[in-house]
Amino acid sequence: MKKLYTAEVTATGGRRGYVTSSDGIINMKLALPEGLGGQGGATNPEQLFAAGYAACFQSALLVVAGKHHIRLDPASTVAAHVDLNQKDDGAYALSVKLAVEIKGVDKDKAQEMVDEAHQICPYSIGTRGNVEVELEVI
Repeated sequence: MKKLYTAEVTATGGRRGYVTSSDGIINMKLALPEGLGGQGGATNPEQLFAAGYAACFQSALLVVAGKHHIRLDPASTVAAHVDLNQKDDGAYALSVKLAVEIKGVDKDKAQEMVDEAHQICPYSIGTRGNVEVELEVI
């Protein structure tokens, strides 16, 4: 495997702390979401994961669209819904739903493209077998 890029982000203070990237672009306060009893007002690990997955999946769709000789409409979207779950044994787990809207493409073709993108997206590959991922074409 050939390494293409390494992102370095450091977390301090857990869910009520900060995250900073080595290049300084990410410098964000974290907060426990209101839904978990926190005060909100800042991002959280699930939102950051959702942002990364949605952007990465959209890029995978662009690659797939190119292979199909389709120009992806710029208004097409990927919305990642990341759930924090607690298992019966007390452990925590994530689950994801990707709601994908590919404008100007019929639903069957869009589903085919989403399925193909799921095979090449690094987030999809990294979560496969570990995180339940639902794909929805809207």
